[in-house]
Amino acid sequence: MITQKQLAEIHHSGKSYVIYKSKKGFDLYTDFSKKIILNNKNVTNFLNKKYKNKQKNTDLFIGFFGYELLNNLINVKVPKQKNSYFPKGIFYKPEKKMKIANKLKYKSEKNFKANKFKININKKSYVKIFDKFKKKIKSGETYQIKICTKYKTKSKIDPLDFFSRLSQTNLAPEAFMIRDKNYSIISCSPENLITKKGSDISTKPIAGTVKKTKTLNKLKALNYFKKNLKETKEHNMIVDMERNDLSRICKVGSVKLSKQKIVEEYKDLFHYVSLIKGKLKKNINNIDIIKAMMPGGSVIGCPKINTLNLLNNQERENRNIYTGSFGYIKFNGDMRFNIIIRSILNFKNVSEISVASGVVVDSNAKHEFNENYIKAKALIDLFK
Repeated sequence: MITQKQLAEIHHSGKSYVIYKSKKGFDLYTDFSKKIILNNKNVTNFLNKKYKNKQKNTDLFIGFFGYELLNNLINVKVPKQKNSYFPKGIFYKPEKKMKIANKLKYKSEKNFKANKFKININKKSYVKIFDKFKKKIKSGETYQIKICTKYKTKSKIDPLDFFSRLSQTNLAPEAFMIRDKNYSIISCSPENLITKKGSDISTKPIAGTVKKTKTLNKLKALNYFKKNLKETKEHNMIVDMERNDLSRICKVGSVKLSKQKIVEEYKDLFHYVSLIKGKLKKNINNIDIIKAMMPGGSVIGCPKINTLNLLNNQERENRNIYTGSFGYIKFNGDMRFNIIIRSILNFKNVSEISVASGVVVDSNAKHEFNENYIKAKALIDLFK
């Protein structure tokens, strides 16, 4: 277990490193012997390559797949969009892994000022897109679709300071941070997409969000979700889709709902969550799992391929990391991946926060637009 002082020393050394939430605290990975920048041509080789497993706790690659790369893997085209030319995916081979206690206490000595955040879709534009997708739902082209909005500001940041404050106020089970020479990512993602150990695999879809108030506790939130037809429909659709995704790679009859419709509590909101488990078929490899499960359905909509095509033809700006996946692949084939949401990407001194909320047939445009802001608020507050 390293101390907060040792963590600060690693940070000030200028080393690249990754922090990932573990059950009892955080794991820090550093001293990278390899850095693989992924693109549409080399991703298949990366996923298919076999490495000798020496039973070390660093026998793994840790990093992320961007949204565009995951689309390409499943033969879904993303038209030319406004682009910051951030890499489509990066994975690191660490030579050192250290444990950190649950409470991060690092504070930056510098004060970084940020300009006001600009949103890429204002309310009027959002309503237009919303109405267009409502028609697509009514014509049966999709049943649920997630409209993405992006908040941006020019700013330098100290990622460890941001991540420490975020973990104190909004600790999430899939939180992670990457600090590299030319970019950083800070995330309080709550959603696990893949946990694979041996032939066991699970996914934990989140579909349903309600803002916290002084009078709304966990039990009342559960009752709200159960009585709310829109939230229940949305949740059921996503659970069915993720069960479907798992069924493509799992033994017949092994895919089962382990936890159904429970509530998880976060700083500003409550989430509606289920857990699905399955047993993998024989001869299923890394690339089969990634292609079956990614991009995660709960942040796209359903049916997945049709909805991805609708989204990609509508969106004018590259999503970069948003709704991609961060995690690790061990040399023995075990893996853990989240869905990248509730995240700040800082690249070329521009910070971006992307959020989305689901549109179903009885959704309300104003409510969904406001829900997007609720999701972004915990991250925007870090800049104050």
